[in-house]
Amino acid sequence: MEKKSKKFIYWTPRILSIVFLLFLAMLSLDVFESGLTVWQIAIGLLMHNIPVFILSLLLWISWKYEIVGGIVFILAGLLYTVRLIRNPFEWYVLFWVVQIAGIAFLIGILFLICWSKKKK
Repeated sequence: MEKKSKKFIYWTPRILSIVFLLFLAMLSLDVFESGLTVWQIAIGLLMHNIPVFILSLLLWISWKYEIVGGIVFILAGLLYTVRLIRNPFEWYVLFWVVQIAGIAFLIGILFLICWSKKKK
């Protein structure tokens, strides 16, 4: 039983973060609008996916050093929450915070749990 829980704790934040990054990349597909040139679409995709590229690089580092993943995903969730709250408040923004920042917080907490289990 102990071996199964260690595998679960090890793989869950890694798999969730990959799915989360794919979800964020999917959100960038809104740049495909009529009337845009190929270069405008390419630049739009690049700009929308900068956070995905940064988080992917940090996930690669976090694969071995879980503390990095814990701190980075929690900070990413906080940064996203602060950026949304700074704008004029609308109720639907809370759903965005739960969907995106909440998942980032969960992944960060899971990485920290994995790091603390590994440390013991």
